[in-house]
Formats: sequence, structure tokens, C-alpha cells
Amino acid sequence: MARILSFDVGTSGCKAALVNEDGCLRGTAFEPYPTYYPRSLWAEQDPEDWWRAVCITTRTLIESQRVSPQEIGGIAFSTQMVNLIPIDREGKALRHCISWLDGRAEEEAEQVMRKVGGRAIFAALVGVAITGKDVLPKYLWLKKNEPQIYRQAAALVDCSGYLLARATGRLVAEWTVSSVTGLFNLKTKTWDTMLMRFLGLDSSKFPELVLPYDQVGGLTREAAQEMGLLEGTPVFGGAGDAMTAAVGSGAVGEGEGHLCLGTSGFVGIVTSKRVVGKRGIPTIQSADPSKLLLIAETETAGACLKWAGREFYQREPDSEIFARMDQEVSRIEAGAAKLLFTPWMYGERTPIADERVRAAFINLGANHTYAHMLRAVYEGVGYNMRWIVENIEELYGFKPDPLRAMGGGAKGLPWVQIVADITGRTLECVAEPQQTTALGAAYLAMVGLKWLPSIEAVKKLVKVTHTVQPQEATQAIYAELYQVFKQLYPQLKGIYHRLNH
Repeated sequence: MARILSFDVGTSGCKAALVNEDGCLRGTAFEPYPTYYPRSLWAEQDPEDWWRAVCITTRTLIESQRVSPQEIGGIAFSTQMVNLIPIDREGKALRHCISWLDGRAEEEAEQVMRKVGGRAIFAALVGVAITGKDVLPKYLWLKKNEPQIYRQAAALVDCSGYLLARATGRLVAEWTVSSVTGLFNLKTKTWDTMLMRFLGLDSSKFPELVLPYDQVGGLTREAAQEMGLLEGTPVFGGAGDAMTAAVGSGAVGEGEGHLCLGTSGFVGIVTSKRVVGKRGIPTIQSADPSKLLLIAETETAGACLKWAGREFYQREPDSEIFARMDQEVSRIEAGAAKLLFTPWMYGERTPIADERVRAAFINLGANHTYAHMLRAVYEGVGYNMRWIVENIEELYGFKPDPLRAMGGGAKGLPWVQIVADITGRTLECVAEPQQTTALGAAYLAMVGLKWLPSIEAVKKLVKVTHTVQPQEATQAIYAELYQVFKQLYPQLKGIYHRLNH
């Protein structure tokens, strides 16, 4: 039986998935890697760590599943987005990756918006004001602060472009990840070279665009040797993690939505309507060429739980720690005795766009225990998600119910129940919540290989294991606390900006 090997190359590590021709998950492997924080607001990763993790997880899967390299019919990547790596013509990274978490380019973001009349006009035209975390100002930061590297770069790529270059030797840009750069024209599906010239960027540094299910090439001899596979094994374009999540969730029809509780979190809506981004919710290219994706991302969701687990239990959280956290949270009543937590650990995109904002416990009293604090963390992400869902409904009229739930957080029933209760939405939990993005990438390769006739055909492959309904008993307390939660940012904004200048 032929199989697909797919990779979710995320922030904390690389998840590899071996997927059978019928779409069933055969096996998985994971390899972590670090994020570096050299300065305040800076966050970087070493692209070589990504490739090393890809090779390690490949060899682990091949060996553990007793699969022959000849059985691998195709390879595809799901990747983190909104990051920047300058590479040379051989695909070698010229510096560490400037991560999507990185907010160093605030000055450049303001510069871009001033060129079109200021923040308000820019937001009206584009749908959202940009921040130092967006990739467009990061290009300008690189040109200004590291001009030698900028001149030396043959291409300015992201995680996807780097991995495709390492695997195939081709310098290309997959179009879903390109659509989050601010330099991709959603109407023409091409690079906006006029905007590049206006901003002073060299259009020759932005490579040829490819579709998610296009075959970019075959594994080079060097890449095949490092991965333990056959030279020439087909490599497909893949997509960004938000887009593969949509595909992997099976929520690929008009107006259907999914909710991710991963390291970061997001709500995504697939639509063929020509909608324009608003209030921090950008419109980007879906993996389906005929559709767009409304995507509202919150920077830290599961990362908040991971922080709580590490700090409260004094060790890196694992399945045992998360199970203990779930038990502690389950014994605390809804509302955590009116203790609130703002889940903005490293700035925020939506429902507020501000890289200087941070997390906080509000209304902490002597009556609260660490279990109340844990519950407040779980609920804080839920309030943020409700704010996002309500913005989507108010601005665009989409009210997807149910939402497909995925990500590592979807494995923990207490958290899923809390999010369902706070948002008032039914959540359908998919069979492989932590592998949704890797499965989505695999399904794209299947479309490229003609194993599937279309992306919409993915629906029949995705199974829902259980459905979580919102509980009426919690509605009153959550409604009251949610209104307070929304008041916290405007009340504290000035303090955050003073502390995190």
C-alpha cells in the first residue's frame, strides 16, 4: 500500500505523520526544538533545527512502522507562518528565522501605515492595522538593519519555502503562506510587485508561486539520504498550518468553521465570498483555490496552559501533568470565584492587535487557590475565543455551529467543555486532534496524486469522536465575567505600553 509522509513543522517541534492511502493515520513521531529570545520582543528559531527534526521523525516512523521507503508515495509540509528566513541560491539560511512571535518591527509597521495615510486609513483599506509581528514590516527591518544579508539573499522565504528548498532544491513560495505576507494579491493570485516597488522591496527575492497540491519536485539525493527515503520521492506544496487545519478538520464547505486549541489558537471560516479583513481578522488564501479563509488568531492558547503547568508543578508539563491540571480545574466551579486571566502571554493579534499587551490575573484574593488560578487560565482562553467568535458573527454574518475542535487542547474534556460553555457553541472533536494539520497536509498530497478528486472530498475521511454541547447552568456567570473581561484591555492598555515600551 502506498502511503503519504506529512509534517507539521510548528513552533515547539515537528510532528510527522504516516498516512495510509485510505486517509487513516498509521503512525506519528515528534521531535522538539527551541525558540530563542535574544532581546525583548524578539523570537527566533534555527531553520536547521526544523530540517533535523524532519529527518529524525522520518527515520523514526520508517523504522517503528516497518515501512519501506518505496512505499512513500508523496511528502507534504504543514508549516508555521508569518516568519522570515533569507536564503541563498542553494537554500541555505543566512540567519536565524525571525519567528511569527517576534515583534521587533514595530517601527517598520508604523512606517508602512504612514505611507498610506496612517493607521486608521490603512486598517480601512486592508481590514487590519499591522504590527511589528507581521511579516511585511519584518522584510523592511531586515533591509534596514541587516543590509548585507538582505543583498546576499536570493530569496526571502518562510518555513515552508525553506523546507521545500531543502527537500527539492527549488526556490518556490506556496501561495497560502504567501497570502499572509501582505504582498500577495488575493484577486489575481500573484505577487503584488507594484506594492513591493512602493515599499522599496526587491521583487526578484520573492520566488515562483506554487499551489498546495502542486508537485514542487522530487527529493534531491542529499535530502533523500538524510531522510532515509528514495531520491525523487514526490514533494507537494503543502500549506500553512491554519489552512491545513481547515482541511484536516473536514470543515471545508462554504461557511464551515473550525476552532484550534494548540500552542496558539484560532477560529477559521472557509468561504467563497469576496470578504475583506476587519478588526484584526484577515482574509487569506484557503488551500482550496476557489475559497478564502477568514482567520482570527490568538497568539497563546495552549501556551498559557503549558506555562501554568510548568510554573505550578515545577517541571515541563507532560500528559500526567495535564491530566492533573484537568482534575484540579474540574473541582472548581465555573467562574473561578470571579478570578480572571488575560491570555496574552506574548502580545496579541485578535481580538486585540497589540504586541505590548501581556497576561495578568485580575481580582486575585486570599480566597483563591492555585486550582482557581488554573481554572482562570482555562477560562481566559475561552473568553478570548468568545470575543473572536462574536466579532466574526458581527462583522461577516457567519455563525458556524457546530465548530470542529482540534489541537492538543481538544484532547482535554474540561477545557473543551469550558470553551463550549463560554462561547455557546457546540464543539465537534475530531479523531486525531493533535495531528489535524499533518493530516491536512497529507490530504493535499493525496489531491496532488489524484487519490482524491478534490479538497471537498476530504469530508468523507474525517471522523468526529464526540460532541460537546454548551451547558445552560454556566451561562449566567460566564456572561457576567465575559463583559468584565472585555473591559480589561482598554483599562490596562496604557500600563502595558508603559511597561513594555
